[in-house]
Amino acid sequence: MKREKKPPFLKSFGYAFEGILTGIRKERNMRIHTAAMILVVLAGTVLGLSAVEWCICLILFGLVMALELVNTAVEAVVDLVTEEKKPLAKVAKDTAAGAVLIAAIMAAVIGCIIFLPKLLAYVV
Repeated sequence: MKREKKPPFLKSFGYAFEGILTGIRKERNMRIHTAAMILVVLAGTVLGLSAVEWCICLILFGLVMALELVNTAVEAVVDLVTEEKKPLAKVAKDTAAGAVLIAAIMAAVIGCIIFLPKLLAYVV
């Protein structure tokens, strides 16, 4: 059996970036996460986050946005496989969405821990 040739290394990055852009263009929640990321970067710049705080924010951006893309992929695959309502399809979609929700809630809580004291100090 002949193995299929893999695309060149740099072309693989192109496919990945295409996936990210598709997620941003087509998924409302991905656009919300992107907007939140931009706002956090602006606020972090104004409030002067430390290097550790920036690292925490970057890890959380990556986690939430990566999970949102995985959720989108799970939903697309489930929709591709079946058009009818199936309990396992619902489990797959709901648990993938739940993973994003947990990460987003934790990111918001951590964001409050990082930003609220800085905002209060900035205002007072």
